[in-house]
Amino acid sequence: MTSRTIVTDPFDYVVFGGTGDLTRRKLLPALYQRELAGQLPSSARIIAVSHRPATTETYRQEIGSALTCTFPVTEQSSQALHRFLARLSYIAADALSEEGWGALADTLQPRADCIRAFYLATAPDLFGPICNRIGANRLITERSRLVVEKPFGKDLASARVLNDAIGRIFAEQQIYRIDHYLGKETVQNLLALRFANALFEPLWNAQHIDHVQITVAESLGVEGRASYYDTAGAMRDMVQNHILQLLCLVAMEPRSSSDADALRDEKLKVLKALKPIDGSAAHMLVIRGQYRAGMAGGAPVRGYLDELDPQPRPSSTETFVALKAEIANWRWAGVPFYLRTGKRLPGRVSEIVISFRGIPHSVFDDKAGPISPNRLVIRLQPDEGVKLWLMIKDPGPGGIRLQHVPLDMSFAATFGARSPEAYERLLLDVVRGDQTLFMRRDEIEAAWAWVDPILAAWHEIDDPPRPYQAGTWGPSAAIALIERDGRTWLEGVA
Repeated sequence: MTSRTIVTDPFDYVVFGGTGDLTRRKLLPALYQRELAGQLPSSARIIAVSHRPATTETYRQEIGSALTCTFPVTEQSSQALHRFLARLSYIAADALSEEGWGALADTLQPRADCIRAFYLATAPDLFGPICNRIGANRLITERSRLVVEKPFGKDLASARVLNDAIGRIFAEQQIYRIDHYLGKETVQNLLALRFANALFEPLWNAQHIDHVQITVAESLGVEGRASYYDTAGAMRDMVQNHILQLLCLVAMEPRSSSDADALRDEKLKVLKALKPIDGSAAHMLVIRGQYRAGMAGGAPVRGYLDELDPQPRPSSTETFVALKAEIANWRWAGVPFYLRTGKRLPGRVSEIVISFRGIPHSVFDDKAGPISPNRLVIRLQPDEGVKLWLMIKDPGPGGIRLQHVPLDMSFAATFGARSPEAYERLLLDVVRGDQTLFMRRDEIEAAWAWVDPILAAWHEIDDPPRPYQAGTWGPSAAIALIERDGRTWLEGVA
């Protein structure tokens, strides 16, 4: 089975932070993959903007070297690489002054009728100044879009400041707040599983579902992100955005139409229905941890405090969070959602597990063995796919012996092709003007409104993160969090 490639309309992608890590590792490789797929129109341009002095020629050489190191070069891809590099241009401009903005205006002005996307791959404190410069230099057209990366604020108040800053220049329908998790193929398949199959939707409620687990585990430490991570932590870096967005897609009601706002309206309802966690409840329902030295990949690794720059120091930043959330509405009343994320865990895995309730009565005798509840497992990474765990009879004579086995659909095996990276889809969704997989202002603020009381409770209680050894599944208190409800973490091997 193959997908149909549709060439997009002509566009100019203006990437602020064009020499940064995100642009080099994610954005340009994603666009290059779309070049290889034949999806970019011949007139599409990519304009990198940064404060660093450079020329277009040297920039093309740098990006060409980076891409050839990442992707194998064949005769076909060599032609595609040549086409792609020819699309690139570089402009040195300062976000805090008028330096270089005239050159950017001169570059864009002749193509005022084509789609123009401004991607802010910069620190959030530059979002406002860059937008102000874009507006002051009259670079916004009717077909302009603005793409902004996380972190989108560090709390509700700062998120509102950022929203106000960019909202003074761009209309809400022009703003694309990107969360790359929503671009993952398996995340979108969650919507297809729920709403394109009669099998699941009648069972998708508190009457039939016992609980839901969402795990986003990383085997790496903070690596080169220590300076950012120590001001954020796992709650701000992962829970407030990625994990709450996954929860919304699991729990939302069917949208009324294919319109992007119809889906985002339903996600907003879920966020507003989350039961508040504050004060003493935060101590009971939320566990935070911080990794210590241990083993990862068979080799010893340092603890979090030892990885901080410029030198090791005390820190109360959490590298692990596990929490129990509940949604106060008719569909989900009484169904716990166990959320978990952390660094230096035993493996890199992101998955959603829907655990259905057990059968009310077994018609088999004890010799058949125990009957496990059905589970639907949606694996986001690695090895994207879907498993439905069922009870079946073990083949052979001599009576019935039951086994718990999965119906396993691996995307790679089923479709026989690579699954596009999330940024590949999202970058071109911006060009298409499709905001379905992007967050709206009220979503961002509703997520912060739920997270802020937890952060405030941690500050007031002044309870430091619980230590856990690198290479384990977090502090023991995270295990107690779910086991006191008579359940257990599936440890990423569901």
